[in-house]
Amino acid sequence: MAHAFEVVAADLDYIGGRLADELPRLAGKQILITGGAGFLGYYLVQAALAWNRGVGAGEAIRVTVLDNFIRGVPAWLGRLRGDPSLLLLRADVTAPLPAVAGEPEYVVHAASIASPTYYRQHPLETMDANVLGLRRLLDAGVERRERPLEGFLFFSSSEIYGDPPPDQIPTREEYRGNVSCTGPRACYDESKRYGETLCVNFARRHGLPIRVARPFNNYGPGLSLNDRRVLPDFARDVLVGRDLVLLSDGSPTRTFCYVADAVVGYYRVLLRGRAGEAYNIGTEAPEISVLELAERVAALGRELFGYGGQVVRRASEEREYLVDNPVRRCPCITKARTELGYEPGISLDEGLRRSLLWYATAADSAQETGD
Repeated sequence: MAHAFEVVAADLDYIGGRLADELPRLAGKQILITGGAGFLGYYLVQAALAWNRGVGAGEAIRVTVLDNFIRGVPAWLGRLRGDPSLLLLRADVTAPLPAVAGEPEYVVHAASIASPTYYRQHPLETMDANVLGLRRLLDAGVERRERPLEGFLFFSSSEIYGDPPPDQIPTREEYRGNVSCTGPRACYDESKRYGETLCVNFARRHGLPIRVARPFNNYGPGLSLNDRRVLPDFARDVLVGRDLVLLSDGSPTRTFCYVADAVVGYYRVLLRGRAGEAYNIGTEAPEISVLELAERVAALGRELFGYGGQVVRRASEEREYLVDNPVRRCPCITKARTELGYEPGISLDEGLRRSLLWYATAADSAQETGD
């Protein structure tokens, strides 16, 4: 059975190969990744550092991770501490940037609670990261004195579309959304929408190279088993040998994009996207029900680990768990495909296989931390 490091190595090779024309543009530059200790930071950080291994010291990408490390420094990031191209900064994104951060040529704002379970529990903190933190970073981009900002990426969300009607699926970037501004998911949805408005207006007024990515259901290595999103929940059930639990009737449908494909898309948005524009990053097919996803995970669990559980339904203990939950979520990625050359290449079954192998053998999946 493949070990987690083999999965990660294969993913990093895949990402590097697909970004062979993009990563060299970061050579000798600094990239600041807020929230870099989180799920998407896992490969955003490691992809840059892996690319550095093939170049001289003067050409290396300098990666600065700014995070509050509220749960400690993840094991994977702790293992990278000795890398001369990596700087870890403990700070709150809503506070002024530490002076030691300097003036990075590239900024990626990924600091936000993204799990519905946790952002419902921490709505004000979620809004602060997506609005106040973003505004701090954009103001810093305007007030630079030493070097100009060359690229800024704001992580928005497919949640900004809310619950689209059938005639808006696959959902294009032009769709304006069907979103509650007062429901239990609104702290996330509406702060992401307002964040996009900030980005567009800073790009127009100040001529800054600000781009927006709208992720659609990313999964894979780096996503904690304790995240409470659907795939980590299923993986945890498989690994402990208990029944795989659905907290709905299983009928909502989604497309799921493996994180290695998603990270390729995010770097392309950062480095090739048009200023003031948003891009869907995900995959268009297959659009499957949550029940079918559970059955696929269970089948893979039987194949890989001899899993003997069943798929069962159970009501969530969270009263608002399903309130405002979209019926369907499926992106149109024509814009990213035509403008950025973005084309996901890892199938759902292969992505699920890699994910389960990573969860089974990676200490990172248990969110071991140290400081």
